[in-house]
Amino acid sequence: MGLRREGREAAVQFLFAHDLHLGAGSISDDEREGFWDIHSARRGARGFAENLVKGVVQRLKEIDQHIVAATDNFSLERMASVDRNIIRLAVYEFLACTDVPRAVVINEAIEIAKKYATAESASFVNGVLDRISKNLPSAS
Repeated sequence: MGLRREGREAAVQFLFAHDLHLGAGSISDDEREGFWDIHSARRGARGFAENLVKGVVQRLKEIDQHIVAATDNFSLERMASVDRNIIRLAVYEFLACTDVPRAVVINEAIEIAKKYATAESASFVNGVLDRISKNLPSAS
């Protein structure tokens, strides 16, 4: 597994745990250290994951607005937490990591959904991210 995939998977796991235990809000040093005490990752993957998590948390309101706009009649609270956080991570990458093609971001999200979520999640994640991607201005 590549460093970026490993970092994305760790970021999704961190965001999932943060979402379940604390909901929205800042991440404490204790929370961060506790996560890394039980989750091993290579040095580059860990740094990548931490940057992703920090970015998602900082831009959570904006990210969630994009998700809500793309999911008619389906609230964030009704989404499975794993799906919600996979989508949040991908939307953050759409917005902030413009050097990564959107198709790659979507594919990575689908693969993570296949690994960590339900059988229907990959299709759901793909549909939501495809709609969001089409609604965002082209990456320059």
